[in-house]
Amino acid sequence: MSPFTVNESTISDSPRFPHRGILIDTARHFLSVKTILRTLDAMAFNKFNVLHWHIVDDQSFPYQSTTFPELSNKGSYSLSHVYTPNEVREVIEYARLRGIRVIPEFDSPGHTQSWGKGQEGLLTPCYRSYQPEVSGPINPTLNTTYSFLYKLFKEISWVFPDQFIHLGGDEVEYDCWESNPNIQTFMKQKGFGTDFSKLESFYIQKLLNIISTLKKGSIVWQEVFDNNAKLQSGTVVQVWKEQNYAKELSSITAAGFPVIISAPWYLDRISYGQDWRLYYAVEPLNFSGTQEQKQLVIGGEACLWGEYVDATNLSPRLWPRASAIGERLWSRQDVRSLDDAYRRLTVHRCRMVRRGIAAEPLFTGYCDNVLK
Repeated sequence: MSPFTVNESTISDSPRFPHRGILIDTARHFLSVKTILRTLDAMAFNKFNVLHWHIVDDQSFPYQSTTFPELSNKGSYSLSHVYTPNEVREVIEYARLRGIRVIPEFDSPGHTQSWGKGQEGLLTPCYRSYQPEVSGPINPTLNTTYSFLYKLFKEISWVFPDQFIHLGGDEVEYDCWESNPNIQTFMKQKGFGTDFSKLESFYIQKLLNIISTLKKGSIVWQEVFDNNAKLQSGTVVQVWKEQNYAKELSSITAAGFPVIISAPWYLDRISYGQDWRLYYAVEPLNFSGTQEQKQLVIGGEACLWGEYVDATNLSPRLWPRASAIGERLWSRQDVRSLDDAYRRLTVHRCRMVRRGIAAEPLFTGYCDNVLK
């Protein structure tokens, strides 16, 4: 028998930030489990460790709830466009074996049109003829709302083992609330005047209390903080608005809350050329604050929203553009050479292609050992 020679190597490496995430959106376009599993493989190849699963939204509710089956029966695009409990477990376990956490997002009180199809009385009736929808955000004035939310999130907290649930809280439209006389009466009784951000904060704080009761931590979009909701200690705030996001980081961390950065890393926005260079050049801690504040930045996420993305273009839009973000969240602050990154990223892109990941080219050239 011929002898074998084994090359012994020692690698010493560790991530700069503990939270290195990819957001996928399965509500605007349904993504098959096969597509999600392939994405998890690519995430592992690129040292990402969090799948932020924006699973439901206005357009569809594909999560199949055992407690409220009508949510997906009536709120999904079709009965074949759902994630069964077994499929959700499959995604979570596949991710776990690759060192990836799965954090679900059930965004409310806005972005909930699909919820109302399967849960009567949940959404707020609108009373203005020019409004395109007959109902608006979740109705925050009813006890039945919070009874429903407790039961739904009790199930979610059991299904998804991660310590965090993302509660959303972004882009709440106030027109429908403003048009509803019952909402107006409720606001007067609570002393909110005509400030609908206070009503939104009232809802969010009730939801945060529910999640706390279920022994889970909460992640929210930055509007929740901006609207002065009384956040519990440890609530994570995700910054997504690109304008003045450094100032936002300063304000949130000064208040003592952990932060996830997404503002400069929205991959659904595409442009001609090598936009990965812009993502690579971001310095997450480039904001005004103390060392204690900067330690509250736990990481970041590359977000790929699904309005114009389905299984046909998910992978090439993500990779290798997200790879640049993965290195920024993993490597030391002084690893910044664009020329060196380009050389390594070109090789890594070909490596992903050989592994079956449809990663788009960075520029002209070719990959060795790739079948025609």
